[in-house]
Amino acid sequence: MATLDAAVLRRFGLGRSTAEPILAKRKPTRPRLGPGRPIPFGIAVGPALLIAAWVAGSATGALDPETLPAPWTVAETAGDLLADGRLQSNLLTSVQRAVIGLGLGVAIGLVLALLAGLSRVGEALVDGPIQIKRAIPTLALIPLFIVWFGIGEEMKLVVITTSVAIPIYLNTHAHLRSVDARYVELAQTVGLSRWGFVRRIALPGSLPGFFTGLRLAVTISWLALVVVEQVNATSGIGYLMTQARTYGQIDIIVVGLVIYGLLGLFGDILVRAVERKALSWRQTLGD
Repeated sequence: MATLDAAVLRRFGLGRSTAEPILAKRKPTRPRLGPGRPIPFGIAVGPALLIAAWVAGSATGALDPETLPAPWTVAETAGDLLADGRLQSNLLTSVQRAVIGLGLGVAIGLVLALLAGLSRVGEALVDGPIQIKRAIPTLALIPLFIVWFGIGEEMKLVVITTSVAIPIYLNTHAHLRSVDARYVELAQTVGLSRWGFVRRIALPGSLPGFFTGLRLAVTISWLALVVVEQVNATSGIGYLMTQARTYGQIDIIVVGLVIYGLLGLFGDILVRAVERKALSWRQTLGD
């Protein structure tokens, strides 16, 4: 808490606290009861074990190739799709949909969280509808969205955006409301304006929740994409998988699943890297 207090005081321009130089010289120590030292490339261990089990099952015949093709078969199929250009074009379409929907959902969720988190009137207007949407599965809304927006790109973006906005709102709003009341009193003491309070206290205090919501949002954007690309789509990885299902091409279906999984994994890695950079002042159990 002392480190956070010092950081807050610096943002207020109140100078360095007497405890800050001591804290700056102190080398961080890992708690004895903590999870231990980070494992280099530890995030790759789990996927590597899954692939190893897949390879072993396919090589020994434990996995039926008609049910789950071997990794080398899937790799060969991916090479064929790359050679004829189908994989690149459909992947580009899927990434564009996911990025646009993610960007819109993050922006909308963040604005709504600020409205509800910083104003009782905003909370009264916003929180109820958000909780109602959270209780309704996205799949249940797709027929209604098709009636409202048709079966084109607009419907797909609406589904992704509404799915993404929920975790951003919930996590950011929760952390906004959990900002220590002492910081609010400190902001009043030093005469911060409303905007100054939002910029220097509220937003930094809600960043941990925002990044938690962002990690969920990245995953949810790909989940929503899988759904919408199998509803009257004419392009995208989901469309490629739907066509493959029609013709019984299981290897292409697995290629699509692997791509979705890799996109989700790398998206999460990127968000976590940005989170560590933005929240470098924190000292947590995972550091």
